[in-house]
Amino acid sequence: MKTHIVIDGNAFYEVDEECLKKREQSQYLKKQQRKDRKNNDEKKKD
Repeated sequence: MKTHIVIDGNAFYEVDEECLKKREQSQYLKKQQRKDRKNNDEKKKD
């Protein structure tokens, strides 16, 4: 597991890079699905 530490004033955070990467991929896929649905809806209207 890859992690790194972020220090912000008196607080510190341990960031799991693998989890962050999975989250970004998930958000990208959701965005693509919305875009595809929108394009499909527009094609149906034509």
